[in-house]
Amino acid sequence: MCLLLGLAMAGQVQAGDRLLATGGVSQVEGSGGGGLVPWAVISGYSTDQQVSATGFYTEARTRGGFDLNVVGVSVGIANRVELSLSQQHFGLGSTVHGETIRMNTAGIKLRLFGDAVYDQDRWWPQVAVGMHLKHNEDFEFIPAALGAKHASGADFYVAATKLYLDAVGGHNLLLGATLQATKANQFGLLGFGGDRHDDYRAQLGVSAAVMLTDRTLLGAEYRSKPNNLSVYREDDAKDIFLTWFAHRNFSITAAYLDLGRIADKDNQTGWYLSGQLGF
Repeated sequence: MCLLLGLAMAGQVQAGDRLLATGGVSQVEGSGGGGLVPWAVISGYSTDQQVSATGFYTEARTRGGFDLNVVGVSVGIANRVELSLSQQHFGLGSTVHGETIRMNTAGIKLRLFGDAVYDQDRWWPQVAVGMHLKHNEDFEFIPAALGAKHASGADFYVAATKLYLDAVGGHNLLLGATLQATKANQFGLLGFGGDRHDDYRAQLGVSAAVMLTDRTLLGAEYRSKPNNLSVYREDDAKDIFLTWFAHRNFSITAAYLDLGRIADKDNQTGWYLSGQLGF
């Protein structure tokens, strides 16, 4: 995290000059996107001559007593490269009383071509490739006992994002799709690989959002996940989110989550709240 802040300071960090909301928010692994799915946009508002930094804190809870806290930072460089670091703390609720699983994630994203906002006269979206390097600090405690094979793993993805101006009743519409290769169980919180599968499997994420006002974004996401462990079925994740960009440098996202089965509990729905600061 210190390295990212150092890079930002060396590049003369500023809030940036891109349009409001075009950096997305901070998703669960720390990249710019929605709450669940990384988008092709670069976090922050830096243009091709600027560097911006973003810090965030996220908390999610489900009806089964699971809770997830995430803190992280990302740096957007010249609207081309994004670097991120985050740490996830996953409370196991009544499944294992008083215990928490910790996971660290380092991310990198590279915009290949296109501009989600300004290429309105072109059909192609903004396209980026990215990687999340993850390490589960408590692998031997729960994940290994459930049949997970590895404490560390890497997720690779390609994302496409397009903003359509005045598309829905005069409101801007954002559409995105992300294809990810992963071995992660529950995003990596239950380790990587398993007794059913221990190879990379392609997973799809999709996003759609409408700018209700100049400062309010309403959207929904879907993210498929592999089912590597025979002991517990893993379901896909979905959310409906509302983001308020209170200021260019500050936003709040609230969401309704449907995570399906988590470990020994079915129908894990709940809420998600995230705050983001830009510098």
